[in-house]
Amino acid sequence: ALVTPMTPDGIDFPALEQLIEWHIASGTDALILCATTGEGATLTYAERAEIIERSVRQVNGRVPVIVGTGSNNTASAIALSREACAAGADGVLVVTPYYNKATQRGLVRHFTAVADAVDRPLIVYNVPSRTGVSCTAETYAVLAQHPNIVGVKEASGSFALIQETLNLCGDGFSVWSGNDEDTAAVCALGGAGVISVAANIVPREMHRLVELCLADRILEAGREQLRLAPLIRALFCEVNPIPVKTAMARMGLCSDLLRLPLCEMSEENRARLFAAMDACGIDA
Repeated sequence: ALVTPMTPDGIDFPALEQLIEWHIASGTDALILCATTGEGATLTYAERAEIIERSVRQVNGRVPVIVGTGSNNTASAIALSREACAAGADGVLVVTPYYNKATQRGLVRHFTAVADAVDRPLIVYNVPSRTGVSCTAETYAVLAQHPNIVGVKEASGSFALIQETLNLCGDGFSVWSGNDEDTAAVCALGGAGVISVAANIVPREMHRLVELCLADRILEAGREQLRLAPLIRALFCEVNPIPVKTAMARMGLCSDLLRLPLCEMSEENRARLFAAMDACGIDA
C-alpha cells in the first residue's frame, strides 16, 4: 500500500519513481496506489490520473498495479474505477462506503454495481475502524459469486469473521490481511498474504514473512512476525500514514509532508518510532 510522496506544490514524482523501482527490486508482489496509505482522500482528480498513468507506464507489467477507487457515493466509485482501468490499472481496491453506514444488502448492491462496471478484478476493503461499517461473512459469500470480485482486504481484526469467510467462500475468494500485525495469523488460516503499510520501509522483510507463511513454515513466520511486532506497533502509534511517512523521511525515501487534516508526528511518538527502527536495524 504505497505512500504518495509530496512536495509543498504537489506530487513528488521523482521520489515516487524511485519507490516503485525499490519495491520491485525488493520483491514486492503488487503496488496499491491512491488508497488510505496513499492519502487518496486528499488527492485531486488530476493528481490521481497522473499518478496512475505514470506508475502504470513505469511498472510496465512487472507487477500488478491496483488503484484505490472507493467512495461513499456508488456513482463516484464506479467513475473512479472505470478511469483507473482505462488508465491501465490491473485491478481496483474498493473500501466499504463510509459515513453512510449501509446495510449488508446495500453493501452487496454497492460492490456489485462497481464490479459490473469494470472488467478488472475488484478487491473489497473492509476497515470498520475507519468507515463505521463492516461486511459479514454472508455478505462476502454473496460477493464471491461475482466473477470480478476476487477477495477482500480484511482489516477488521476479527479472526472469527476471517475464519467464517474462508469457510463460506472457498478457494475462489482470497483474504488478504489488512493489518501488518495480523499477517502470519491470517495466512495460517488460509489467507493469501498482506496489503502492507510496513512494507513501505521493510519490503523485503514483509515479503519474506509472507513467503514463509505460504510455504507452510509457520513457526519461522511466527518468529519473524514477533521480531517485527515492535516496529509495526510503532508504525500505528498515530494514524496511518503519519508514522510511515515520518520513517521514510528518516530513511531518505521521500519527505514527511502530509495533507491536512493529517499533520506531523508528535515528538514523543517520533522518538518511539525511531527507537523501533533502530532496534530493527533500519538505517537512517
